[in-house]
Amino acid sequence: MSDQRQAVVVRRAEHADVSGLVTCSSALFAEDAGTRDPSINVNWPREHGPQRFAAGIDDPSRLLLVADCDGEVVGHLVGALGDASAMKPVKVATLVSMYVQPAFRRGQIGGRLVAEFLGWAKEAGAEATEVTAYSSNAEAIRFYERNGFAPQSVTLQTSL
Repeated sequence: MSDQRQAVVVRRAEHADVSGLVTCSSALFAEDAGTRDPSINVNWPREHGPQRFAAGIDDPSRLLLVADCDGEVVGHLVGALGDASAMKPVKVATLVSMYVQPAFRRGQIGGRLVAEFLGWAKEAGAEATEVTAYSSNAEAIRFYERNGFAPQSVTLQTSL
């Protein structure tokens, strides 16, 4: 694993990375939302990801990171900066999505992605950061807690 850790570079996404971002996002949807939320369109990354990722790369209020191993995207993180409002007068950075391919997990790549996100958020003037995880995804929740996040609210849902 140490060879993989050395070979993986965490960097800002470029337009040449869009197809790799779509592939990683598709894997995230299949592995996480696709197994936990039947209302999710698991084809969203392939149908809408190319335009969304391309636009996000050029948007200063968004952060798109890739974990690059010899030119292959093996992980990604998407962050978004929200403005303060009258109701919530705090600028918040949201970790929208993150995924690391299974073969590259346990090598601190996720932690490196989160550290870059937190640095970006602070530099952008965010006063708080947030991330959402499915309550049934205990591994993701533990990961985010190890990286400084703490539970704040619970969303309850019912199907009609």
